[in-house]
Amino acid sequence: MRCQEYGYGLGRPEGIFVLRYQSAGPLEFGAIARQDFLHQLYWSPDGALSALHGTEARFLGPGEAFWAQRAVSHEVRAADRQTVYRICLREVPSALAELRAGPVVVPEETGRLVRGLARSGVAEADALADRARIMAALVPYSFAGDGPPGAPASGRGAGHALRVARALAHDPSDTRQLAAWAAQLHISAKTLQRDFQREFGMSYTRWRTLLRLSAARALLGTEPVTRIARRVGYASPSAFVAAFAKEYGRTPARYARDGAGA
Repeated sequence: MRCQEYGYGLGRPEGIFVLRYQSAGPLEFGAIARQDFLHQLYWSPDGALSALHGTEARFLGPGEAFWAQRAVSHEVRAADRQTVYRICLREVPSALAELRAGPVVVPEETGRLVRGLARSGVAEADALADRARIMAALVPYSFAGDGPPGAPASGRGAGHALRVARALAHDPSDTRQLAAWAAQLHISAKTLQRDFQREFGMSYTRWRTLLRLSAARALLGTEPVTRIARRVGYASPSAFVAAFAKEYGRTPARYARDGAGA
């Protein structure tokens, strides 16, 4: 694993500490760890995160991060060959004051600012100004309303597919079919299917399969296949193993044993 550290205004309330992780294998943060001095935000721009707080487990997509206030026990996992940013703060963003731990929206511009802090040569004054913009943009995730606040728009779809995608990213085991999601959004199933094609270039069923398998990769080597299959929405371990082998050319056990880069 490779970890790069970037600190600005450290020791002051307005400071920010950014750690950028990259690994050939799965990443695991905390193992039910707690940090009594710093609030933490975990974000990955290129894959799903698995986050555990108490008995509640969630998956988060690239447009979201996992927030944990200090002294809150939590565990975060990421898949192989995935970049993860771990942001440590002494202050709580105003919109997250009532959220002890849970998913938050990361708008596209906020993600750009985070990536910009994780590089050398950034002046501290500029970094702290960007930190203030990041703090102001972070809001809790919600499926209600017209869509999650700050959700990035592709300009291709109408936003229906993005709403469903974000909800499923949190819970890939959700068994609702396309028609049920369409009914919840008060649109036709055909309209929602077209929006998935415009937004992601694939059908709802194909997108859901890729999501489930991506989420499963974040858990390989840490949980048994039977539990992983259930957590990511497969009716049986055999169905999960078959789908995984079809997509990656190896069974989950062999994938974890041989290493992601093999």
